[in-house]
Amino acid sequence: MNMKANIQSEQVSTTIAKLEDIAKLADYSLMDTLNCDPDATANGDDHEPRQVFSGHYVPVTPTPIANPEYVTHSKDFFRELGFNDAMAESTDFMAMFSGDISHLPQPMRKVGWATGYALSIYGTEYIQQCPFRTGNGYGDGRAVSVLEAVINNQRWEMQLKGGGRTPYCRGGDGRAVLRSSIREFLAQEHMHALGVPTSRSLSLYVSKTEKVRRPWYSQGSHAQDPDTSLVEPVAISTRVAPSFIRVGQLELFGRRARSNQHPNAMQELEKIVQHGIDREYSKVIDNSLSMPEKIVLLAQEFRNRLTSLVANWVRVGFCQGNFNSDNCALGGYTLDYGPFGFVDAFHPFFQSWTGGGQHFAFLNQGEAAQRNFDMFCTAVRPLLAQHQDFAQQLTEIQISFSKAMQTKMETMWAAKLGLNIYDPMLFSELESLMVQTPVDYTIFFRELSSLPHDIGSLEKSFYKGVNGSAQSNHSANPEALKKAWSAWFVKWNSLIELESVASGHSREQVSKQMKLVNPKYSLREWFVAPAYQQASEGNYTLVKELQDVMTQPYAEQTQVQQDKYYKLKPLAFFDVGGLSHYSCSS
Repeated sequence: MNMKANIQSEQVSTTIAKLEDIAKLADYSLMDTLNCDPDATANGDDHEPRQVFSGHYVPVTPTPIANPEYVTHSKDFFRELGFNDAMAESTDFMAMFSGDISHLPQPMRKVGWATGYALSIYGTEYIQQCPFRTGNGYGDGRAVSVLEAVINNQRWEMQLKGGGRTPYCRGGDGRAVLRSSIREFLAQEHMHALGVPTSRSLSLYVSKTEKVRRPWYSQGSHAQDPDTSLVEPVAISTRVAPSFIRVGQLELFGRRARSNQHPNAMQELEKIVQHGIDREYSKVIDNSLSMPEKIVLLAQEFRNRLTSLVANWVRVGFCQGNFNSDNCALGGYTLDYGPFGFVDAFHPFFQSWTGGGQHFAFLNQGEAAQRNFDMFCTAVRPLLAQHQDFAQQLTEIQISFSKAMQTKMETMWAAKLGLNIYDPMLFSELESLMVQTPVDYTIFFRELSSLPHDIGSLEKSFYKGVNGSAQSNHSANPEALKKAWSAWFVKWNSLIELESVASGHSREQVSKQMKLVNPKYSLREWFVAPAYQQASEGNYTLVKELQDVMTQPYAEQTQVQQDKYYKLKPLAFFDVGGLSHYSCSS
């Protein structure tokens, strides 16, 4: 594939000031190299649910939101792209990224695209979510990509979340509400600042007049599922990534190839795999290799990225909540911030999404990743049918996933504890104590990072009076628990001293390194809820404040910010719908 990303050597100007400047960088590799659905309309007027039997994408025009108003944009990402901040509030930029692409400057295109994909949940293929029960109607239901551009030698795809109906909308309205859009916007930039691979946030606009009704929780509700419905303003956020190719996409074409669903099925599988390599792995996979060789290298690289990703999730206390194959990016980064949550009181089975189940819980994410990797291997295997030696190599890589995941997790836990070598007994004891107490995950590890000489400062991370299904089922004796903590602390401190002597690193150096691993701030749901409630009334102050705080998660920040955002979750918020748990937010 001939992509500008591989041949462009000139740097763009430091500041891109207007849409015409972005237009010069447009390069639509997906639409230019992959197969269009043969039943699609050329003008993108394709907004009713229907089956898509073949092709890699469907041309779709997004549906603009009415009377858009600027909410916010990512200043950090604008700076990385070389965009002038003022552009976010300019008329033409706002129009494009609130869904109106009818007047774009050349060579930008006046049609976007949506893609189909398959769904597997924890390693089992499903077609029930498809309204036609065939799997041919499942895909981007309200996400419409509107641009590919090569900026500073990096290819980016820009996708409108909430951009209206597509053939994959399954009867939905294609809209996202301001509430969920704010959650996703803040989370993506927070995760990037945490050093976790992720899609990025570009801009967020809300309609001043268009609203939709959504199920949600009444004030203070302890119900598991929404017990009321709200009329909420619609919004469009633009998320950006090198590509939005998912394991579920490869699955769709792998399934069609295995069952010979149409004459071009095997060719379409090969083309989407090659496109995924070009988009996500061109720097590490030589394009001159044969396809079987590329697939083996792709499996190795994807395994490494996926295991690193999950270890990073656990490091920062993030639970994806619904790690299906359609939410698993081939590029190995975090994708789709709907049912996510950050851990407050630690528990291995923390899960804030009521539909997620224990199999997608916090410390089960490595196993969920393995199931997605298994589905990736199943998807690409038809391309190795005539190459048994490479098929065997793929099997060996697949088998090695569990060990690779364990190694990444052990390395991560050692780093969080300031150690060079993982101590399984030390960690096992710590995990038990964190559950019994319980502790605030972020605050505990941040306080530990200061290498205290006694457990006094760690106690500010201890929740008192928190129990129930989300926590330990056993009430530990307070005195016995305190002794157990003291004993653990002595062991840990001794290991720190031994390693410091052996490595020649001072305690100050160890502490500094730990603070680069253990963030001080995480995006708790009870921080976000007041921000989107305030925003629904047209006040975006708190949204922007959270942006500032959560894009500096390792910094100490001001005393005012510490008092507000570095504290235990109020006991009254536990088990409250919308603050501790929620159904899939839309």
